[in-house]
Amino acid sequence: MKRTRFSRRGGLTRDAEKLIVAARGLGNSGSRLEDAFWETQLFGLADRMLAAGNEDGLNAALDALYRDDGRGYEALADMVEASAESLQVDEDGKQWDVLMFAAPALAWSRFSIPAGTISGSALAALRVHLGAHVLAAGSRFALANVLWSPDQLPNGFVETRELVQRLAASALKEHDLVVDPRELPETSPFLSDMRYVIGAVAVPRGEALFRWQETDGSRDSATTAWTSQGHAAMQALFSGCALEVLLPDAFHSACRQADRRARPYSILSSVAFLESALEAKPSTLRAAIGGFWDKRLEEFRVGFSLAGETAIVHGVVWPLLDAEDENSDVPQQIEALLRECGVTDITVHEQRFPLEYCDDCGAPLYPDPDGMPAHAEMPEEEQPQPRHLH
Repeated sequence: MKRTRFSRRGGLTRDAEKLIVAARGLGNSGSRLEDAFWETQLFGLADRMLAAGNEDGLNAALDALYRDDGRGYEALADMVEASAESLQVDEDGKQWDVLMFAAPALAWSRFSIPAGTISGSALAALRVHLGAHVLAAGSRFALANVLWSPDQLPNGFVETRELVQRLAASALKEHDLVVDPRELPETSPFLSDMRYVIGAVAVPRGEALFRWQETDGSRDSATTAWTSQGHAAMQALFSGCALEVLLPDAFHSACRQADRRARPYSILSSVAFLESALEAKPSTLRAAIGGFWDKRLEEFRVGFSLAGETAIVHGVVWPLLDAEDENSDVPQQIEALLRECGVTDITVHEQRFPLEYCDDCGAPLYPDPDGMPAHAEMPEEEQPQPRHLH
């Protein structure tokens, strides 16, 4: 999940000011003992603001630090995310640590990518593989019974905390959480997109949450097991789709990993889609790469056209993540991926394209080989719904 902040109007509340002081302290700390002091301050403040539903105060503090204190910003962002996605609960005379996790999947299809309710049998299969390969032995856990699209994920830290609380109650009873998909925003169709299975794991205070925390486990072995064994359980949810599954992890970490992996996946899936839909071998495709700017560089876009033509038949948006900017090697990364796919006719434009969208349908405009922003239009005989990566 991209940590890009946008300034908001209004002054800082007292709690927001305290957050900033503690975050600066943690960012500048020179010892583990001092770290522990500031972390306690941050966790207590963030937890209280989340419980009060004070999303604006949290964002105001993050905005202020983002502008002039990168280390303090990262310290606060990490703590707020941790506070939002985890709980400490007393139940059955025990103290429990509860963490919300996500199992991301990347999919592409010429048809619609599924979302919505997960059947009971599919949930049961997922539980088996999560319990065997991902979550620590003896943990309690619950899954939400819907397949979430990016548009349906919790909108902010407070909504994340509210979902954690619902999942925690289910996890401690080892019952899956029933979510009405009609309560979630609609999912728009895209060629390549992400989906998430979301759950929460509960363990006695201080014990291991994940298989790789145990003495005989490792993250590499968990990844291998999940991508082979868990893939089959996930594939059952994605009829008619090509699928890549990522290792489940803490909610915010898993979402960020999916965001990062989705960018090269969108290139690979686009080349495969054009080969399937237009019978166009990668060597017959042309690709144009351009940076699109508002007040700063916001993203790169890739326009695909056929050999000897400039008309754009498909496009991909490659958003910038974390600290990437115009000095990053993103165009070189994209070009290398295209060449790995077999595309050799590649143009990298140096000009700054305006961050423009189609006035009629709102779709992004993509660079063509001549350096003009253009709408992506498939040939009339092949007009699938999706146009670009979510």
